[in-house]
Amino acid sequence: MKDVRIVFMGTPEIAVESLRQILQANYTVEAVVTPPDKPSGRGLHLHESAVKQFASSQHLNILQPENLSDESFIATIKDINPDIIIVVAFRKIPDRLLDLPKIGSFNLHASLLPQYRGAAPINWAIMNGETQTGLSTFLLNNKIDEGKILLQKIMDIMPSYNASDLYNLMKVDGAILVLDTIKMLLSGNYNSIDQQNLSTDSLLLKKAPKIFKDHCRIDWNNVVVKIQNQIRGLSYTPGAVTELISPNETTFSLKIFRSEFHFSDKKERPGSIETDNHKHLRIFASNGFLDLKEVQLSGKKMMKVDDLLRGFKISNQFIAR
Repeated sequence: MKDVRIVFMGTPEIAVESLRQILQANYTVEAVVTPPDKPSGRGLHLHESAVKQFASSQHLNILQPENLSDESFIATIKDINPDIIIVVAFRKIPDRLLDLPKIGSFNLHASLLPQYRGAAPINWAIMNGETQTGLSTFLLNNKIDEGKILLQKIMDIMPSYNASDLYNLMKVDGAILVLDTIKMLLSGNYNSIDQQNLSTDSLLLKKAPKIFKDHCRIDWNNVVVKIQNQIRGLSYTPGAVTELISPNETTFSLKIFRSEFHFSDKKERPGSIETDNHKHLRIFASNGFLDLKEVQLSGKKMMKVDDLLRGFKISNQFIAR
């Protein structure tokens, strides 16, 4: 049944792969809904979402409503008369839209629901030291990330993965899960699972709220594994941040994107720095140290530590906080 009428809603790159796979499977995408262009950068040039850029290249019908509850937008979707609405990394859909498709509306979420509901499931799974996560498709309802589960896929989080690595894997696997979900809905032969049946104790559920600046700041009083997971979970964007304080109290902001952790019995004050000013830059935590590998000094580009040390002299008298 390739003549199914689909409305696709999404914003970032992770949604692009799903849209691409839907088109390659020869399904009919009647409209792509994505946020309005927004000014960004120093020149405040209008920035198009990744989904809009791809949809434009495919000559698809693009809708960019300021308000999803706007009467003219609702009327436009009614006129399209969709069979299915598919949502990937977008925003909450008003109830009036959910009632429009003949077959149903579903969302792709980057966790094994009901765990890690929220805006940043990939980041928080890694920051919390999980070794396993996954993807879920679920029927949309009037609550965020709480609809009945359709399909799930378990994925391992390898110790070497950062958030960007996992994001790129989920783009591909998520698109496959979206296609499988479309086929299942079209068959009419499926059982959806109430999320309460997967976890009856809400206290055991971990959340995935939006990432703010306070989540990015490194506390060197923590243990090395926790700091390493924080760095992995925030790399490459927005990045874990610390401040380097010189002996004369000059402050430099440093983002850390890749590092290796080492346990150590050496009793150093958390935030103490050890460097040969040539190849290595180490910062001590409560039970060891982080050997920094890829960093970005404020106002500079991302670089390997040895490149940083060639142009920026750091002594063992510096501290991090």
